[in-house]
Amino acid sequence: MKRLLEQILKFGVVGFVCFLIDFGITTGLTNLFGVHYLISKFLGFVISAVVNYILSIKFVFTQKKEMDKKKEFTVFLILSAIGLVINEIVMYVCIDGIYAHNGFLQANITDGLMVSISSVIATGIVMVYNFISRKLFLERK
Repeated sequence: MKRLLEQILKFGVVGFVCFLIDFGITTGLTNLFGVHYLISKFLGFVISAVVNYILSIKFVFTQKKEMDKKKEFTVFLILSAIGLVINEIVMYVCIDGIYAHNGFLQANITDGLMVSISSVIATGIVMVYNFISRKLFLERK
């Protein structure tokens, strides 16, 4: 149990670093350069996913000995692609589904702030998915 809590803590630190990368790219590209939020989120997610892979393999999860690096990275990419889809869906639902059709929210929250809020929500949901899926598929038993 102690090892699991230590692993969750390490995962949280790595996740926070990657969140900052994802959040910075997503909100920076959207709010400063006018890039569509789904494109910004895609770029932020992909870059942070690569950093997350490197840090997770080095510091969080023990590697499966029987899995070669190519296969391991392929599994990671598949899991990340699913995470990306979840991320994009959450962003879309928050912004185009909820915010775009709610006058109260539009009157009280700027578009840029809504992108930031949606990014935090999406990242939180995907972080739980990432931990569970990577523990199941990438960690040595």
